[in-house]
Amino acid sequence: MKIPRSCYFISVLLLTLALASPGLAIEPFQKVRNRLGMEFVLLPAGSFLMGSPPDEPYRDPGEIQHRVTISHPFFMQTTEVTLGQWRALMGKGMMMRWRGPDDLPVTRICWHDVKRFIARLNTRDSWHYRLPTEAEWEYSARAGSTTAYSWGNRIDCSRAMYANSNKFSRCREYIRSHGLPLNSPAPVKSYSPNKWGLYDMHGNVWEWVQDWYASYSGLDQTDPRGPANGNARIRRGGSWFKYGYHCRSANRAFAHPSSRLRTTGFRLVMEMDLSGRPKPSEEGR
Repeated sequence: MKIPRSCYFISVLLLTLALASPGLAIEPFQKVRNRLGMEFVLLPAGSFLMGSPPDEPYRDPGEIQHRVTISHPFFMQTTEVTLGQWRALMGKGMMMRWRGPDDLPVTRICWHDVKRFIARLNTRDSWHYRLPTEAEWEYSARAGSTTAYSWGNRIDCSRAMYANSNKFSRCREYIRSHGLPLNSPAPVKSYSPNKWGLYDMHGNVWEWVQDWYASYSGLDQTDPRGPANGNARIRRGGSWFKYGYHCRSANRAFAHPSSRLRTTGFRLVMEMDLSGRPKPSEEGR
């Protein structure tokens, strides 16, 4: 999963110049790549309704709608972290846990494994990385939409990877006809991206985010980060294994941070300060 060094350094130079020069603005939705070939897109600041309306099918009563403001632009990874990217940084691991093609999303990693990946990446790369907050994740998944999914209120097998297991096989015919693996997530970028250029925000694998699980207060918030402690970390987005309605933008799931699940992976946020220098590393809460 390597990219030409010349392309990487050109991206770094252009992005640093843009951030360091007051008269040279970075346009929203600009994409950059790092040394591992991880691609990020710059998302604008904005506000949105987080949660779901009372009439949304399959909603949980805890998905209380509330206004959230994201006050600063940020770079969101366009895909889930892949096996190739994970192995390039962390190695193959014990008992061949991370077998498979380079372009499959990495799974069977717990929240603490993710934090170790981030800590190592932050010591070896020019930029600073972290998990998205739950609010940043839903803001990115919605991509300006107010519907259950970023494209509308109904899901089908051509829109996202779901129901691809021996027990839940609704999409097997479509998946098989398109040469995608059965009983497995799909290679990243197998399905169309949302309007902001993000792939697999719906389905493929659940994604760890930064926040501990807690009920919504229902109050308007700016840059919420969730509670300071808890018993379970949030997962978002649904997966290849089960129901399509799990893939709704507002749907919330959670698991113990030590859980290693074959349906769960992650994607990252990349941060830079206004001078173009990497932000200092932060310890995850």
